[in-house]
Amino acid sequence: MKVLITGGSGGIGLALVKQLLEQATITNVTATWHSNMPSLQHPKLNWQQLDLSDETEIAALMVSIHQLDWLINCAGVLHSPQLKPEKSLSQCQTASFMLSMQLNALPSLLLAKHAAKALKHSQSGVFLSISAKLASISDNRIGGWHSYRCAKAALNMALKNIAIEWQRTHPKVCVAAWHPGTTDTALSKPFQANVAKHKLLTSERSATLLLKRIYQLSPEQSGKFWSWDDQELSW
Repeated sequence: MKVLITGGSGGIGLALVKQLLEQATITNVTATWHSNMPSLQHPKLNWQQLDLSDETEIAALMVSIHQLDWLINCAGVLHSPQLKPEKSLSQCQTASFMLSMQLNALPSLLLAKHAAKALKHSQSGVFLSISAKLASISDNRIGGWHSYRCAKAALNMALKNIAIEWQRTHPKVCVAAWHPGTTDTALSKPFQANVAKHKLLTSERSATLLLKRIYQLSPEQSGKFWSWDDQELSW
């Protein structure tokens, strides 16, 4: 099988790449990086630089990939010099909100648009994006983090829409959203203080659980939102 991992240089993404390379059934892994290319090298691994906010770059990458079985988008941004999770409405800024949408929600739509042809003939296709439980509207009881919550909720809606359309055009592809839990990566580092140790996952553990879920997916489950602990989450 052939796999594309976007955000392959991040904590979960890189751990997932390493584990996929150990799978006998995986013949080729294409992984993308944005700012810093990892040093990992392997005969089955092909690194590609990609700006997921640039549709022309996504389109150019997919032109070179003619057949694909799994596309797993591990990219996402919670905080950066330009992004800070808002604790109140007074902290909301137009530029930050739009940037979060651009980095957390839009890429999956663009990836699906341009990967549709490569995934179409897979007999066990998977299109999965890492989301967040914070995106669940029905589970939201404390508010806050407006831009991130909205962007991840938009991502979930995009995945649901893709799943509905692909039931007709890609009946053997399962589309899924996945919540990785609180994983010990740069994304969650500033927010780990109140997380119980047994609930703070390593990148390797998170990747293992993600890979386990992917192997369990079937087209009949397309359009669902899964958690790292095997629970189906409500939208």
